[in-house]
Amino acid sequence: MNIAFVSSEVFPYSKTGGLADIAHFLPKGLIKHGNQVTLITPYYKSISKYHHDMEFLGRKNIIMGGIETIVNFFILKKDDLDIVFIQNMHYFERDRFYGYNDDAERFTCFSYAALEVLQLLKNFPNILHLNDWQTGMIPYLLDTHYRHRNLNYYKLHTLLTIHNLEYQGTFDPYVSRFFNSDFNYSYIHFERVNFLKAGIDRATKINTVSPNYKNEILTQQYGFSLDGSLRNRSNDLVGILNGIDEDTFNPKVDDYIYKYDIKTYKKGKFENKRQLYELHNLNHDLNKPLVAYVGRYANQKGVWMIKDTLEEIIQTTDANFFLLGSGDPYYENYFKYLTDKYPDRVGNYAGYNESLAHLIYAASDIFMMPSEFEPCGLGQMIAMKYGSLPVVRETGGLKDTVEPYNMFTKSGTGFSFANLSSNEFKSKLLEAIHLYEENPDDFNKLIQQAMHKDYTNDKMALTYIELYKNILGG
Repeated sequence: MNIAFVSSEVFPYSKTGGLADIAHFLPKGLIKHGNQVTLITPYYKSISKYHHDMEFLGRKNIIMGGIETIVNFFILKKDDLDIVFIQNMHYFERDRFYGYNDDAERFTCFSYAALEVLQLLKNFPNILHLNDWQTGMIPYLLDTHYRHRNLNYYKLHTLLTIHNLEYQGTFDPYVSRFFNSDFNYSYIHFERVNFLKAGIDRATKINTVSPNYKNEILTQQYGFSLDGSLRNRSNDLVGILNGIDEDTFNPKVDDYIYKYDIKTYKKGKFENKRQLYELHNLNHDLNKPLVAYVGRYANQKGVWMIKDTLEEIIQTTDANFFLLGSGDPYYENYFKYLTDKYPDRVGNYAGYNESLAHLIYAASDIFMMPSEFEPCGLGQMIAMKYGSLPVVRETGGLKDTVEPYNMFTKSGTGFSFANLSSNEFKSKLLEAIHLYEENPDDFNKLIQQAMHKDYTNDKMALTYIELYKNILGG
């Protein structure tokens, strides 16, 4: 199959979250199984450092409601993957990727350009794989302006992957002029233009990034007002679990850490813990449990439960803590306060640091991820791969991936709780810490079971290939 994968960000060229990782992992897995993949993404300001490796592919004129602009296409060939960067200095070469007043205009331009560049590729794709609201208008523009052009566009199928339903791309109705068409309810939701709603309405198939999240978004609680639109397309909605790339996240080959495997993880944990503690001046008792958090400081991630709980646990246990993240200044300041108050017990890094994140996964024994909702989550999968047992809320992909510890059968790969409750989170975190301290045999059995789990990029790619076949067969 020939797939064009369209994403507003892709690691390592641009990244704000998990979308960038999947835009890197999934095409790699698809190519491994004999598929041709072209990745299409904006040429952001930060991408200029890769320009010397690119070739000029072509240029197109884009007209959007009276605005005329030129986009350039550059192609970068990397490990059998063709990456097409869409360049427009006005729209994309800025300090941030999102969050501007003209985002509707910017990503409408990106949508037109993604459809235009297909004509310049050596082989026209038969699947257009779209991701999140930034690509949501593409199925509508395809139907309205491109299907009639030639047989390739006419036969083109679209898959829309929803990585997080909370972010929908909603704008004032006046932006509909950019679509060069008569008014259409496909993109209208509560009297606003909604890019994601247009994709849900028009894509051939839709998928979420975990099976449980697929079921959750059909409910009012998790549907963010689009549950009705999704229920209308429920027969075309599929849940596919994300995966992690074992070339990137694997303690056996990870150059950021002291390497280890399932047989040598005890020594590996000690050596990585020693390195982390020395770098950040924590106490050097390597026999005490290390509890970690890596992620955004946002309510969606349940960080308020961590904030409500941490100081009490510091005072009542011997566990050490390390937090890496950024986001809400309220949480950033609180974790800095904890670090200042307990400098030998709490480590803290504000921002994102790839090498430090790997070291934290490798050094930690317990990983906190008490999300309010979680479309899939990669952190808990990475943690398990590195032998760090996750403490999670039973939602979305966390429920799909973390099997709760059963003290009677000794089964499980982590610890989980059901309700949005700081007390429930605290209880499970204490259970994990006490199990580490008082019953190391059970704790080590859970580590081995967690490290054995197969949440790989390869497994994810094979599931998408089956969905592509289903789409083309239909």
